[in-house]
Amino acid sequence: MLAYIIGVVLFALGICVSVALHEAGHMLTAKAFGMKVRRYFVGFGPTVFSWRRGETEYGLKWIPLGGFCDIAGMTALDEVTPDEAPRAMWRFKTWKRTVVMSAGSITHFILGFVVLYLMAVTMGLPNIAAASEPLQPVVASISCARAATTTQQLGDTSCPAGAPTPGKTAGLRAGDRIVSVAGKPTPQWTDVLAVVQASGGPTPITVQRDGQTLNLTVDIPRVQRLGSDGKVHEIGMMGVSTVLPPQYLHYNGLTAVGATLSFTGNMFAQTAQRLVQFPERIPAVVSAIFGGERDPNTPVSVVGASRIGGEAVEQGLWAVFFLLLASLNFFIGVFNLLPLLPMDGGHIAIVWYERVRDWLRGLRGKAAGGPVDYTKLSAITMVIVVIGGGITLLTVTADIVNPIRLQ
Repeated sequence: MLAYIIGVVLFALGICVSVALHEAGHMLTAKAFGMKVRRYFVGFGPTVFSWRRGETEYGLKWIPLGGFCDIAGMTALDEVTPDEAPRAMWRFKTWKRTVVMSAGSITHFILGFVVLYLMAVTMGLPNIAAASEPLQPVVASISCARAATTTQQLGDTSCPAGAPTPGKTAGLRAGDRIVSVAGKPTPQWTDVLAVVQASGGPTPITVQRDGQTLNLTVDIPRVQRLGSDGKVHEIGMMGVSTVLPPQYLHYNGLTAVGATLSFTGNMFAQTAQRLVQFPERIPAVVSAIFGGERDPNTPVSVVGASRIGGEAVEQGLWAVFFLLLASLNFFIGVFNLLPLLPMDGGHIAIVWYERVRDWLRGLRGKAAGGPVDYTKLSAITMVIVVIGGGITLLTVTADIVNPIRLQ
């Protein structure tokens, strides 16, 4: 239980640090371009403490959920003092404002990349190809054929006394490549399983060993096993297993760069897919709240992600913990760039709308238009805030009453 609590706290802390650095990205780029940053605070609510350095006030709030960076004149409607007016953000060039507003998301991307790189040189990155490459029909180990009618029995790899060992009795050895079973070619391990599970009794098997072809006979027993459908089936078993590809691949400091870039690209593709599927998964979240089975692919809140992080630490699955943290950073970064207010992507969209509009007006010999009136967009912004708040409430509720758990 202590490990679980530590995991939850560590993951929540990781999220808080990520969001604090997100705001730091805005602050540092704004300062670099000469914009005035009034305040940079971590957290919300009452102030714990603060200090002023130069023209910026830095501090910590009581509620450690995010933070904020107050840049003078983010829009033309913001009030600024006379001395702030020349350095108001809205007066700067379009590309500079774009850099500042996208710096938060870029910070999330950098954090996710750093986490994955450190994994690559320490615990390794998941072997993506392992899930797509077919298993070769090569014997890795030989044990016994035994019944397993429960999940607990499936996880038990020990052999009880008297359990048949058909593969060993037939003379199979580790390293043998199975060419055919019962006269049927077996180019992949799945082919071996399909034929063996449908067989029973003395069955001819052809293997290649040290360049030689051997014809053996395996007396395949029929045993009861729990299937993936949750039902017990009677199948044939040889009591042999194949060579499994490594689940994680390790790299040195140099090769880890390319591997991390490749893996990051894969995670970005998954993030984009989850965003596209996000709306259609909301009904499943509602169903989970009212007792339905929780789909592990449904959206989770910070609460749910922290709980999964806690379970990962409790089970010693640190790779899962850091993968989840990197994935969450990528998701927040991409989500924040969506062209919707009040996200940074919405502000960026308005900045570039003004730029393109003024360019088109210039082609027609007209003067540049004024800044976009944000008050006219307030209704749309409020609708998005309400929808976002509702989704957050749903996911938090589901993560409390029916959380996603590690298997």
